Amino acid sequence: MDTAPAQDSGQLTFRDAADNDVSALVELIESAYRGEPSRSGWTTEANILKGQRTDPDGVRQVIGAPGSRLLVAERDGALVACCQLEDRGRAAYFGMFAVRPELQGGGLGKVIIAEAERAARENWGATEMHMTVISVREELLAWYERRGYRRTGALSPFPYGDERFGIPQRDDLAFELLVKDLA
Repeated sequence: MDTAPAQDSGQLTFRDAADNDVSALVELIESAYRGEPSRSGWTTEANILKGQRTDPDGVRQVIGAPGSRLLVAERDGALVACCQLEDRGRAAYFGMFAVRPELQGGGLGKVIIAEAERAARENWGATEMHMTVISVREELLAWYERRGYRRTGALSPFPYGDERFGIPQRDDLAFELLVKDLA
């Protein structure tokens, strides 16, 4: 796994996740997307998906996978955000992005994604960042577009029937590929 020294942005510190972070990361990711706690933020998926967003095994796989990093952001020693980065050659994949619901809307997400893009460029020489977003998440898609990501129209099916990704509350879910040039 690639490791980088902690980066500081004011009170914000970045580091790679470790095995002892798994429980806190699962709680963070779940709170940002699912269940009642997620409704206090704007990134909630609670209206379209029930059940889990991730689990300890899924987080451990990201932490331990070759060419993968789970970047953690801390403020004053408290976990406030995270994102997955995966080396895919000239492109890097960005996923598992979560910001504490009570901190959403204050600019923290912009800082996290900028750090992820910097890390992908500097650590892997990535010239593009790729991500997938549930295609019915118009507000989230618009947020990424304001950050320079472009919708490609390339869709992949949602894994209906695989409860590791949640229990869909609608039958029209798919993932859309978004791409941003990093060069």
